[in-house]
Amino acid sequence: MQHVLTYATDGRSTCDITDDVRTVVQRTDLTIGLAHVFMRHTSASLMICENVDPTVRGDVERWFAKNVVDGDAMYQHQIEGPDDMSGHIRSILTGMDLTVPITDNDLNLGVYQGIYLYEHRTDGRERQVVVTLLPAGP
Repeated sequence: MQHVLTYATDGRSTCDITDDVRTVVQRTDLTIGLAHVFMRHTSASLMICENVDPTVRGDVERWFAKNVVDGDAMYQHQIEGPDDMSGHIRSILTGMDLTVPITDNDLNLGVYQGIYLYEHRTDGRERQVVVTLLPAGP
């Protein structure tokens, strides 16, 4: 089974999509398996991160702002503006897909884990996330 989730982002930020992915899982009869979550874009990514204290995600963003600088003169690729290449680098470092185990028809995440769409461009975009559910063995 496969489902596409669509999001309108507000620019550089994180968006908790855990409940949306969980809903996809719970609308099936899949009790044990895997949820593969894939970002269909090259300047946004996915991450499993702390879901209780938002300062964790703020610290991640501050680290990126310091280490992957928008408009850095070393970037040749800046076709869509100063956040173009930095957006690509951020995506590569955080990743465009996740695999989460499914147990008892639910995501088997830890207590303090959430699934986040991480928008790396400074302006809003429409983003698509593909959720593919795979049953465990026979």
